[in-house]
Amino acid sequence: MGAMNRFVRCELELAVDGPAELVFSLALAQDLPLATERLDVTVDGRKARPTELLAEHGTRLHCLSVSGGEVGLRYSAEVPGLAPSPQWTPLDRLRYLRQSRYCEADTLAPTAAAEFVGLSGTALLAAVVEWVHSRIRYVSGSSTGTDSAVTTLLAREGVCRDFAHLAITLLRSLGVPARLAAVYAPGLSPMEFHAVSEALVDGQWWVLDATKLAPRRSLLRVATGRDAADTAFLTSNGASVALTSIDVTAVTDQFELDDQVALTQLR
Repeated sequence: MGAMNRFVRCELELAVDGPAELVFSLALAQDLPLATERLDVTVDGRKARPTELLAEHGTRLHCLSVSGGEVGLRYSAEVPGLAPSPQWTPLDRLRYLRQSRYCEADTLAPTAAAEFVGLSGTALLAAVVEWVHSRIRYVSGSSTGTDSAVTTLLAREGVCRDFAHLAITLLRSLGVPARLAAVYAPGLSPMEFHAVSEALVDGQWWVLDATKLAPRRSLLRVATGRDAADTAFLTSNGASVALTSIDVTAVTDQFELDDQVALTQLR
């Protein structure tokens, strides 16, 4: 079997009511081996040039200040191989054990201690994935931007970021560093941006997807952080911004089934 080839595309249309700063997190992470890549942004039909900033773990942010109007973004990239294995530092370990906006590890600590007693290492990872998957129902549009892991557990339903937040929260409460990764996901249906979790065990970051909706080996990293507050595909400051259309495509030439049990890295 040869090298995996993956292709992604994203198109967004925004209506901006007035002066605003837009921050897009849509481009593939820095370490991926790109064969081709193109990013085009327009404001009222005229080409605009965003500023690229590099954030943690290769996350690339594209920033644009506008006075208002119709903003369009077109992004595409082809990846003919795998990125290096994700590395970690002692600072990463501390950061991804801490509380964060959507992951209240202290609140769910008693639940985690009771449900996963005696488990550790990779066995714990598999157990957390199965626990979240069996208790939370995937329902498109069922959550809001303010829903946290506790909210998701109480509601018993959510979307991909909610599954990831709950898994991250349970792991952190048990002393396992965990973080969220925003990804393009070949095989996902319906196709959209996807969120998964990563856990640091035995000196390696392992990718977990409690939704079980896409094969993990084909995922492509976009952004990495404590939770969705660090990885949103669009952040705005200033006037009101409405997302009027979005279209996401992600495909691979080596589609594989995934048992969601075997250890896999996000590459």
